[in-house]
Amino acid sequence: MSTHHVFVYGSLKKGQPNHHELLNSNNGQAEFITCAQTKEPYPLVIATKHNIPFLLNVPGSGKQVSGEIYSVDQKMLEFLDWFEKCPDWYQRTSIQLEILKGNGESGRIEEASVYSKINFEPDWLNKPTHESYDTNGDHGLKFVCREDRKDD
Repeated sequence: MSTHHVFVYGSLKKGQPNHHELLNSNNGQAEFITCAQTKEPYPLVIATKHNIPFLLNVPGSGKQVSGEIYSVDQKMLEFLDWFEKCPDWYQRTSIQLEILKGNGESGRIEEASVYSKINFEPDWLNKPTHESYDTNGDHGLKFVCREDRKDD
């Protein structure tokens, strides 16, 4: 069985509003591997009226972003492409990650796929950037789940 490593940094992380999608076996299989951060800084911003976290594909700008690496099967990868509206909304690209903890592997570099934004509103680069995303964070911008959105 072919597996893929995917880095999640926003609403799909443990404790966040969409994490249940990774746990739903109807979507495919996903296994938590480890915590990691981007090797290079990237802008992680919260944008739109739905307060969605976006990793902007602008390496070298912003901050090193922390998240989680999952091993997913092809079915889950296809689900995530659909869920993230890839390639129209997010684009799945490859990213270099630094392992943060686990079995003495800190500092090791791993490559994984990530859903980031290549095309975005220019003013998003002026938004505050974050090292880590939490819907209940100090930013005060609570994520609006799809089922609660009125106009999507």
